Amino acid sequence: MSNFAKNWEAPERKGSVPSGPLKPHIESTIKLIGTQVQRLDIANNRLVEKDAQIFNKVVDAYSKHDRAKATIYANELVEVRKIIKRVTQVKLALESISLRLTTVKDYGDFVGTVTPAISIIKGVQGGVLQVVPEAEKGFASLSDSLSAIVTDAGTSSNLNVSFGAANEDAEKILGEAATVAEQRIKDKFPELPADVSREGIQL
Repeated sequence: MSNFAKNWEAPERKGSVPSGPLKPHIESTIKLIGTQVQRLDIANNRLVEKDAQIFNKVVDAYSKHDRAKATIYANELVEVRKIIKRVTQVKLALESISLRLTTVKDYGDFVGTVTPAISIIKGVQGGVLQVVPEAEKGFASLSDSLSAIVTDAGTSSNLNVSFGAANEDAEKILGEAATVAEQRIKDKFPELPADVSREGIQL
């Protein structure tokens, strides 16, 4: 579990502990998230391999003093790293949702925890489906499952859901995930040769 996910663990709040059919539903949703994270891991590994291949092409072209070709490959590398950042961000967000759901199985305020998760899923899925099309069905199932939890929980406890607060929480999680993802890209991947970087290419 990443430090980011731990930082976003749901705080203990007063509320009823999920019971009956709701708790197994939450556990099932956690498993769905795990499956999506695995798919993203596989996609990320493919992208990392592609990154290494393109980077080697940049270095090779640069060593042959072929600045034009080096720049073309470098621009391609920029796009690959943008996708890696996006996939990493989505993975971090899903991990934070999973941790919150794990916590909420034993503590209250599951409506307040799950509602931001729905906003997160809707906000991130479009950014990765082109890269991981096989994840589309899983995201749809996950969104439906989270919505059902909110509906069941709200009905059983007569709670009013504040979507404004939920969206604010979702934005905080996504923003933090984006920051962590960007730092991971900087830490993990090598920089381009200095002369190529001076061409105005930002990784």
